[in-house]
Amino acid sequence: MQTFEIKEEFLLDGKPIKLISGAVHYFRIPRSQWKDSLYNLKALGANTVETYIPWNIHEPMENVYDFEGIKDVEAFILMAQELGLMVILRPAVYICAEWEFGGLPAWLLKKQLRLRSTDPEFMEKVRSYYSILLPKLVPLQITHGGPVIMMQLENEYGSYGMEKEYLRQTKHLMEEFGINVPLFTADGAWEEVLDAGTLIADDVFVTVNFGSHAKENVAVMKKFMARHDKKWPIMCMEYWDGWFGRWKEPLIKRDPQELANEIKEMLKLGSLNLYMFHGGTNFGFYNGCSARGELDLPQVTSYDYDALLTESGEPTEKYFYVQKAIKEVCPDVWQAKPCGKQCKALGSYPVTGSVSLLAIKDQLMTPKKTAYPLTIEELGVGYGYVLYSVELKNYHHENKLKIVEASDRIHVFADGELKAIQYHETLGKEILIQGKPNKDRIKLDVLVENLGRVNYGFKLNSPTQSKGIRGGIMQDIHFHQGYCQYVIDLSKEQLQKIDYTAKKDPKQPSFYQVKLDLAEIGDTFIDCSSYGKGVVVVNGVNLGRYWSCGPLHTLYCPKDFLKKGVNEIIIFETEGVEITELKFCKHPHTSHGSSF
Repeated sequence: MQTFEIKEEFLLDGKPIKLISGAVHYFRIPRSQWKDSLYNLKALGANTVETYIPWNIHEPMENVYDFEGIKDVEAFILMAQELGLMVILRPAVYICAEWEFGGLPAWLLKKQLRLRSTDPEFMEKVRSYYSILLPKLVPLQITHGGPVIMMQLENEYGSYGMEKEYLRQTKHLMEEFGINVPLFTADGAWEEVLDAGTLIADDVFVTVNFGSHAKENVAVMKKFMARHDKKWPIMCMEYWDGWFGRWKEPLIKRDPQELANEIKEMLKLGSLNLYMFHGGTNFGFYNGCSARGELDLPQVTSYDYDALLTESGEPTEKYFYVQKAIKEVCPDVWQAKPCGKQCKALGSYPVTGSVSLLAIKDQLMTPKKTAYPLTIEELGVGYGYVLYSVELKNYHHENKLKIVEASDRIHVFADGELKAIQYHETLGKEILIQGKPNKDRIKLDVLVENLGRVNYGFKLNSPTQSKGIRGGIMQDIHFHQGYCQYVIDLSKEQLQKIDYTAKKDPKQPSFYQVKLDLAEIGDTFIDCSSYGKGVVVVNGVNLGRYWSCGPLHTLYCPKDFLKKGVNEIIIFETEGVEITELKFCKHPHTSHGSSF
């Protein structure tokens, strides 16, 4: 059985070792691609793989756990071991990672607790989750013959809080459930966050995150450790080799040679984990969101990250530059040619059916009826859309309407006609509506989309992370009473209820069905460049969101989600763009982004 220790150097079986690691998130990559991705990491010259473990995918509803398929973290770890890779695990309840709510489950928002603190109810939920997760990880530790050499206690806590007792309680929980490999924290490389976010006094190993200026950042780290009489090795736990994308903004790219030069500098100083090695995809509704002042800026579906492997797993130019850089600093590492990858264009296919959401809302589900509106969390789902339907009195003249405290983006329809789209600056502003002359009531439908909760910073405990309508709908200057609420989560069960023979109205949010027969399958991209905004679901699997504002105009579709023979693809389009065709392509389409 091997041993791993952290002294003045990392020691594997008592011998010094430099950790050369890469981040591969099992939950962002189809299971069939795990092996190629891990092999390519080893072929780069790495000896370790790192992954986060998101709480929200493993406990999607309170006390309901899921470790199947793409969520089978144990199988991922064992596969890494089979390939001869050590594993760094980051099972902290908060992960950031540009992931929805930083990995925290949406159902926590129903409980009025303080996240990432010693709030007794929060810690009770952490204990409940860890009582299921950690026993799965214990046998995989190097102390039990497994490949796991370290585990993270908390992630970038110094960028959020300073409550040492919370960190200690978390440490004690992990130890109670059998974790006995070294624990670590990861923070930015400056004194304030290191002081706030580490547990160095309790001998929890300290790592930092950065992507350049290695000498300067390492100097800060050494000074911090020396102040606490520690002579630990240097580890950059997230060496950023690229960056994530946000809607509207240009994608950030990094020059391969510049990156290789910086990595050589870092490897001379210590160990590193390339973040990301293979980014993958934020499938479904799991994209995160940045907080910038008062604005929440959602991140795109792709998590390509301009990493060493593309979103689809193809080695990039960066890969070969970095491989060469590693060899120059560490000439004894094993390296090999990586596995290649090519995507296919699988043709174009006509839309075979379409129907308005407003025409079939009662067919999709039984509405929840309340006097005042409920948030999406209170409605028991947490992700997707909520359609709020109310009947207003028609005063037969122009009437003021206001949606109070809603997140994130809303469409307002009066008698089926679009009256306003509100987002960011216009949310909560008055809208003028007028009913039909021959009707006593106005049918109002308000579609609210959860675009993704923040994954980093001060807004984790903000009321704005509770999605849907929190305040209410005001007619004139009073709050209206009487709501029918429909959660649109695009689940398989929900989509199977769609009746495409019902009323079609492309000006309203609509479902478009494409039935196609494939003689061959392969990894591919779906071209969304002529669409407005919405979601694509392939054979019941939610690929994620598209949006015409860019910078991405395609969705990655792994071959795992397709099948030879008949396939059903459903597009939920919210912007009144009529969709007539589905087109596959070999490569992602990008632009510089545009206004919302």
